[in-house]
Amino acid sequence: MSTAAGGWFVILLALVLATLPFINQRLFLLIPLRSGRKSLWLRLLELCVYYAVAGLVGFAVESSIGGAFPQGWQFYAITASMMLVFAFPGFTWRYLVKHR
Repeated sequence: MSTAAGGWFVILLALVLATLPFINQRLFLLIPLRSGRKSLWLRLLELCVYYAVAGLVGFAVESSIGGAFPQGWQFYAITASMMLVFAFPGFTWRYLVKHR
């Protein structure tokens, strides 16, 4: 996988994973909930887990291309902010659009 393709793959994966908590009512796409609806706190917890998954996949892609570089707090602050931005369309659809 080339460097550019690996970067785009991780970005698209993060975009998909960021919207998943808001487009379904199951926990991690597998576990049905008794109440039938997920609370915002469960969605945010799921978003944090998906952030870690996207980070691990990004680390694996970076390691396969070459040596993985050590990251500081700035990297994690920026990628967490990107994950929140990627989650905004799903959040808007779930909480701000009227569903009839």
